[in-house]
Amino acid sequence: MLQKQPLIEITELTKHFPAGKGKSLKAVDGVSLTIYKGETLGVVGESGCGKSTLGRTLIRLYEPTSGRIVYDGKDVQEMKSSEEKRAFQKSMQMIFQDPYSSLNPRKTVLEIVSEGIRIHEPAQTAEQIRQNVYRLLEMVGLSHRHATRYPHEFSGGQRQRIGIARALAVNPEFIIADEPIAALDVSIQAQIVNLLKELQEDRDLTYLFIAHDLAMVRYISDRIAVMYLGKVVELASSDQLYERPLHPYTEALLSAIPVPDPRIERTRERILLEGSIPSPMDPPSGCRFRTRCRHATDICSQVVPEWKEIEADHFVACHLHN
Repeated sequence: MLQKQPLIEITELTKHFPAGKGKSLKAVDGVSLTIYKGETLGVVGESGCGKSTLGRTLIRLYEPTSGRIVYDGKDVQEMKSSEEKRAFQKSMQMIFQDPYSSLNPRKTVLEIVSEGIRIHEPAQTAEQIRQNVYRLLEMVGLSHRHATRYPHEFSGGQRQRIGIARALAVNPEFIIADEPIAALDVSIQAQIVNLLKELQEDRDLTYLFIAHDLAMVRYISDRIAVMYLGKVVELASSDQLYERPLHPYTEALLSAIPVPDPRIERTRERILLEGSIPSPMDPPSGCRFRTRCRHATDICSQVVPEWKEIEADHFVACHLHN
């Protein structure tokens, strides 16, 4: 069995935003993860848990408050030369959530998709760039005839395909997909996810797939990290997580997924979380989930749960498993 090779190693990564009066919003608060070459790591959790901030901090759209990001053996913080920074930017791209707002309405598809090529490969001629864009459009299920059109002439699914082509234009190794199907019709979501899987196999891509649709995350992901209020509370392979969730928050999320068999669905327990997610400006002491957890005890308010490997490659931070 081949040993998995780390592509990205994140250690105690934090991203805090100033919130006035000396307070800060702790969007990402001490996340440590390893993403292996060729895999899809899914990240799930409720809105406001820090999923998108994690992705944007990794790609350096946000500057980290603290912590360490090592990409392909190199510490990102220590990249000083413009060549190193440009190579890093080229190797890591992002697919955004909203295909309606992430494409410039004043530019043609040719201009949108070729932007990265013009920046990172300035030696290419206009004809080479045009042929590259045609090839990329056909790769994502569009036609070269679409190159002269503007974003408003396309459906949501087609716009997301344009966004995927733009991300692929500079031949990246790692792609952050930030809720890429959330704004699409259900009938189109599976097409986009299948396209991402095909492209991953063809181009040996590594994905960080951020979403709140747990059924779709299981379908595309090799491993899944569950985030709550800026922290990762559980990490396991897709099958392990769905078949034996260890954290009460994961159990609650999974209980909300409908089962196709009506007989099983009638007898299943739905775990309803009480209250809303606390403010990331003032998270609860101890375990951050304790204010909504049906298993909470005194220790949960006093001690931060330890991050432990309970089974092979199955990690959780919960006092129930200490």
